[in-house]
Amino acid sequence: MLTGAHLLAFMGVVLLAAMSPGPDFVIVTRHAAISGKRAGMAAGLGIAGGVFVWALVAALGVASLLAASAIAYTVVKLIGAAYLAYLGVKALIGAWRRGERVQLDARLPPARPLVAFRQGLITNLLNPKCAVFFVALMPQFLPGTPTLTDTLMLSAVTVLITITWFTVLANLVGLLKTFFTSPKVRKAMDTVTGTILIAFGLKIATD
Repeated sequence: MLTGAHLLAFMGVVLLAAMSPGPDFVIVTRHAAISGKRAGMAAGLGIAGGVFVWALVAALGVASLLAASAIAYTVVKLIGAAYLAYLGVKALIGAWRRGERVQLDARLPPARPLVAFRQGLITNLLNPKCAVFFVALMPQFLPGTPTLTDTLMLSAVTVLITITWFTVLANLVGLLKTFFTSPKVRKAMDTVTGTILIAFGLKIATD
């Protein structure tokens, strides 16, 4: 059975992992800065959904197969890299077309939170490093003969911490939405985040 000390240690590791800069961080920051905190939180919920899937399949041993298979790992890695590059190129094209004026289609449409959720979910699910992370992490905190309750508890804790962190991040960045949606700042934001997403895609593909 899980002890309080093990659970606290696990929470600390997961929080540090969630806070580390990466594609998830960029996706949430971009949506919160440009479309507001609701879109940012939706992206965070999508990421949390992906984290739950990885935590669950890792606990069930499925993710270890992916981590052990060079072909499967490479396929997921390249698809994930291509998706990040696609999001980055899309942001860059938006920046170049936008020029010095804010277009009507740059404003938040009703479906934007759903789009943000989908991007967060796909970005996380197509990151094979998440599988490797949980394969290495989960067994360190589970008892020698873990029960289904132990597995679900760690998975739930992982999702809760992820949601909490990205909700805080989205709200902090969302407070500056007016600043980020000014024409010049929006163009710079799209250019910077687009470049970073492409860089992450290249890094994942060549790692």
